[in-house]
Amino acid sequence: MITEKQVMDALRQVMDPELRRNIVDLGMVRQVRIRGKSIKVTIALTVANCPLQDSIATDAAKAVDALGEDLEVEIALTTMNEEEKARLREVLKTSRQQPNFPASNLNRVKTVIAVMSGKGGVGKSTVAAMIAVGLRRKGLRVGVLDADITGPSIPKLFGVREAPATSPLGIMPPQTSTGIKLMSINLMLEDEDAAVIWRGPLITSAINQFWSDVFWGDLDALVVDMPPGTSDAALTVMQSLPVTGIVLVTSPQDLAEMVVRKAANMAAHLNIPLIGVVENMSYVTCPKCGERFELFGKGNTEEMAHAFNTRFLGKLGLDPEMARLGDAGQIEAYANGEFAPLVAVVGEVIASVPEPHKH
Repeated sequence: MITEKQVMDALRQVMDPELRRNIVDLGMVRQVRIRGKSIKVTIALTVANCPLQDSIATDAAKAVDALGEDLEVEIALTTMNEEEKARLREVLKTSRQQPNFPASNLNRVKTVIAVMSGKGGVGKSTVAAMIAVGLRRKGLRVGVLDADITGPSIPKLFGVREAPATSPLGIMPPQTSTGIKLMSINLMLEDEDAAVIWRGPLITSAINQFWSDVFWGDLDALVVDMPPGTSDAALTVMQSLPVTGIVLVTSPQDLAEMVVRKAANMAAHLNIPLIGVVENMSYVTCPKCGERFELFGKGNTEEMAHAFNTRFLGKLGLDPEMARLGDAGQIEAYANGEFAPLVAVVGEVIASVPEPHKH
């Protein structure tokens, strides 16, 4: 006869993939019922519709099934109640000996890649989204932090409307169809068309919270869609987040190049490395003859990159297909190979950084 103790001991082999502790010690096993060879285990997840629930349920079923032959194992999933959440918070606090730890203490983010422009309207958010998509296609664990508080467009590009959930671990960012974690102020508004009319301190606070209060878990890269320009909001990102490097986005116009120089100088002043500069909206290709037309003239981005002793990451064209997919919230389906060299360079930067320390 299999006992409850045997089942609980077996379940101690099942680890929560993000908290890296077993589900028994985390208080996630709410109930074990044994009737002959029929065993039902109720597991309380930290948040409803947890993206890891299938993995946890499968591992739990295998662990219990290994206790004997011809067992009928049922795993029921539910969500923690307030008492269970409070108990979990105490377990996590005790393990870290910190009375008020933020979610960031549970995160292991290997690199923070900031995507920045000197001014708005150069396609910075689209470039940030495509870097995230490209990294995800390489099998990396990726998140996107939309720090452009007053002009958030990341959720629209990815077609994500789900509001972030709250859990004992912090704010849980929703995920895209391919598993990219997202956090944006637009996901927290009742009406996504509502204007965010905030003064600097509130914007600064929101950006800090998106880093410290969001449970990102284990990420190889957190791509940050920066606010345009060199405002307080951009300064907050550079000073508050452990930025690994910056990708500067510009367009061929002289005005855009002038202001991107200001952004590059700001990064240099704060001793944050430039990964490189990419020229967006560089040209448009005629759909009939294939000839390229430089609608905004010939840019000097390559020379500017050399002047800042950083890499020129290439030219990106205007593509109606990208605009269509972005408007439809399907940017992850865009397959143009133009972004491959840019993603490859960012991937090299990520590979060169040591793995973060395990808590």
